[in-house]
Amino acid sequence: MLLRLALAVSLVLASLSPATAATPWWEPVARPAPDSQINVTGEPFKGVDGQGRVRGLVDAHNHLMTNEGFGGKLICGRPFSEKGIADALKDCPEHHPAGLGAIFEAIVTGDLDGHDPVGWPTFKDWPSSTTVSHQQNYYAWLERAWRGGQRVLVQDLTSNATLCVIHPFKDKPCDEMASVRLQAQRTYELQAFVDKQFGGAGKGWFRIVTSSEQARDVITQGKLAVVLGIETSELFGCRTFLDIPLCSKADIDRGLDEVYALGVRSAFLCHKFDNALCGVRFDSGTQGGVINAGQFLRTGQWWQTEVCKGPQQDNPIGTVGPNALIPAGVVAPKYDPAKRCNVRGLTSLGEYAVQAMMRRHMMIEVDHMSVKAAGRTLDLAAQARYPGIVSSHSWMDAQWTEEVYQLGGFIAGYENDPGGYVAQAAAAEPLRRKYDVGIGFGSDYNGVGSHPAPQTGVTYPFRTYPDGPLVDRQRTGERVWDINVDGGAHIGLLPDWVERVRQLGGDQLVRDMLSGAESYLRTWSGTQAWTP
Repeated sequence: MLLRLALAVSLVLASLSPATAATPWWEPVARPAPDSQINVTGEPFKGVDGQGRVRGLVDAHNHLMTNEGFGGKLICGRPFSEKGIADALKDCPEHHPAGLGAIFEAIVTGDLDGHDPVGWPTFKDWPSSTTVSHQQNYYAWLERAWRGGQRVLVQDLTSNATLCVIHPFKDKPCDEMASVRLQAQRTYELQAFVDKQFGGAGKGWFRIVTSSEQARDVITQGKLAVVLGIETSELFGCRTFLDIPLCSKADIDRGLDEVYALGVRSAFLCHKFDNALCGVRFDSGTQGGVINAGQFLRTGQWWQTEVCKGPQQDNPIGTVGPNALIPAGVVAPKYDPAKRCNVRGLTSLGEYAVQAMMRRHMMIEVDHMSVKAAGRTLDLAAQARYPGIVSSHSWMDAQWTEEVYQLGGFIAGYENDPGGYVAQAAAAEPLRRKYDVGIGFGSDYNGVGSHPAPQTGVTYPFRTYPDGPLVDRQRTGERVWDINVDGGAHIGLLPDWVERVRQLGGDQLVRDMLSGAESYLRTWSGTQAWTP
């Protein structure tokens, strides 16, 4: 009997491949070769605490598939490729031979010297903490962030039709909603790509979720819950020209039904340009001047300002200087610095869109809304006792923080330099204690935003707080990244950034960050359970 049992066991073991029998659950059984290293050692945490709470870091604002947006030639490189890393992490052909064709990069960063266009395997010049036109979300770098403690990722599908039209290189249409559909498709393809490495459908660490219950199950397993969101300037084509709305209530309902079916569960109603739904919170400085010029081209109107009616204010408005976007003979307005608020708030169509999102139990992003628009949105949510309000990357006036928490909403700060993030978090700490909530961050990678500069003080290897995996310097090909030298060059350096945040802000702040996953799920579950 014992002999037969031993024989049966040996046959079962023999049927398993050596990789399957020996590979831990968090390691793939068939990683492509060659590929990026992960450089995180040890089992990712999973399960719940004694109160049934999950834990994990929340990136509430990232753009995995922006390489498909803006006409398809603004962000060079892809987050994955079936052909391998050499195909995924290569520069746009227009940037060769010396990076001088990176026109958008030169305008936004002021770097007119070009760059080495070679990506894999040397990565001499990119990605970097200052790039705005190179892939920073390669899937293996995101895998490193997950292994280092991230458990929620909001993947915002994004594009901007005006920037697409202006940018000289493109191979895809400029329609924002067409880009949203394509980016959603690519995100599902990435899920399948990761699944294949882990042995089949449903087995990978990258899990797209459409309910808080699914997300809780994924996080409890120690995997990454991926939530689809939208951040565009013309949601459902709802632009305006000379103050005439170019969409209807039927367009809003049809659009919301379509994206909900795609799996989208959160959205911005406006972004960068005033539209038929709401006015925006201004951009500042030179970038703000360029965006205001784009606003004029797209809407036929410049931003208009007024004295703020309450303590909340929009950002200082950018200066419109000499600008190739401005048609000959057009004079840009001069602005009174005492008038800090956008005159445009939430329109009647915008109010309809807010209520339509409520009816579908979707989370409403208030970042990028003007003070007027955000205030009215919060009023509507308060009247309805609707918890589904999210501020994902520090583009809301911080004086709205308690109103968001009172509703049951969720707030994340921008992934600034660690000192800036720590200062923002410290200012809101009394409210986090009062409402027993965690905090997230918005990395905004591939979102044409800024990223943390090189830091000092992180010693490698370090263990993720409090007792997680061991993190060493990240290596891809011939390049080794170190946050002390490279700052936030790509999403894989997230654990390194958190370690510097811990050094500056203390263990309690990291505990609040690890509580972010539970807080985000509470906001989402409350949104699902809401009844009019």
